[in-house]
Amino acid sequence: MRPDDWHLTDDIHEFLARAGDFLRSRPALHNTPLTTIERLRTRGADAFGPGPGAAPLFGHLETAGEVGAVFYRLPALSVTLTPLLPEHADTLAARLAGLGHTLSGVIADHDTAAAFAEAWQRHAAGVTAVAHWWGRLHRLGTLTPPRPRPEGSGRAVGTRDHAQLVRFCSEFVADVGETPSMDADAWAVSRFADKHFTFWETPDGTPVSMAGSTSMVGGMIRVDPVYTPAHLRGRGYAGAVTVEVSRAALDAGATDVVLFTNPDNATSNALYRRIGYVPVADFTGYRFAPAEGPPGVTA
Repeated sequence: MRPDDWHLTDDIHEFLARAGDFLRSRPALHNTPLTTIERLRTRGADAFGPGPGAAPLFGHLETAGEVGAVFYRLPALSVTLTPLLPEHADTLAARLAGLGHTLSGVIADHDTAAAFAEAWQRHAAGVTAVAHWWGRLHRLGTLTPPRPRPEGSGRAVGTRDHAQLVRFCSEFVADVGETPSMDADAWAVSRFADKHFTFWETPDGTPVSMAGSTSMVGGMIRVDPVYTPAHLRGRGYAGAVTVEVSRAALDAGATDVVLFTNPDNATSNALYRRIGYVPVADFTGYRFAPAEGPPGVTA
């Protein structure tokens, strides 16, 4: 495998013309590339806020005329990969490093991310890779509403709910340790801006939980985020609102309904299994930092 077997472009339309069918061939596993690239296609890089200034970069691996993998790099300089063999991760790292590209990190399924992180440390001088994020991808099998069902009902979030929605999303970001923090001013370029939200409300109309979902791409809808304020947890609200959003996705015609969890959160993993979500794959994110920083982790 030669580095030149990777075809690179900064033209999203050229990329989708060649690799779009491949991405849609495995919508659950490719859910993040599908939604992110669609956002780039429809709104441009400005939809992701200010970055270091590098234009988005796309690439696909082609063998005997068939696309076998893709990657993209956002303006924030992090690269996202579909599953790769270690030798393919190595040739991609060699190609990008040889062209002088800068990367701030990588996100992919665990084995691919680890292989690319190791390869990037070999090919990019003075860099160490530090694992910092872990996610478990689940795909909906048979939707099974929880019993007993909590009091209340689901309601689609409208314009009049925007302030409450921003508060919930801000609390969610703080709760899971995401950066940067999110407020009303940052909403338009946040990862929440293009999503559709549902509140679970108590009988008196008080919102007590929320779930979001992406627009359908390639037959896939991702549920994200799901949040209940800490003082209201343990009452079944998260499961109820997730079922509402999942059912709406199925009613809209989605063939793949997916979500991510923290693999270390036994409570949420058990909840989603009970309502019908089945684990598909584990994902890992690495940050790339100067070698004089913390020691690398290449689990």
